[in-house]
Amino acid sequence: MEVLTIGQLAHEAGVNVETIRYYERRGLLRQPPRTPAGYRQYSDVDLRRLQFIARAKRLGFTLAEIASIGGTEHPNPREGVLEIAHTKIRTVEERQRELSDTRSRLLQLVTLCQDPTSEDCLGLRVAT
Repeated sequence: MEVLTIGQLAHEAGVNVETIRYYERRGLLRQPPRTPAGYRQYSDVDLRRLQFIARAKRLGFTLAEIASIGGTEHPNPREGVLEIAHTKIRTVEERQRELSDTRSRLLQLVTLCQDPTSEDCLGLRVAT
């Protein structure tokens, strides 16, 4: 097992040192052991956790959601990931419906505004 300094870990994970410290304060990363001089010592496990956090963020998970995945709420972490992924899918689907509705209303507005005699365009009166 390779021991990494905070700078090495940050470099390997492609994040800032302050990001690592912040994740530690938020409980996303464990508090690492320290040398007698007080330097943090990280492992490959910490690097994999940082990479997991980055992937989860790219999928739209919040830091609170990511923390719950790695927390003790689920004895089986796989079940925790599945549960939160299903919840995120439902959220994305609802957002897609909302965006589709907004797009439809905007298309109606464009149609109204293309008619130079339409007063509805100026009042932004679009049927819902």
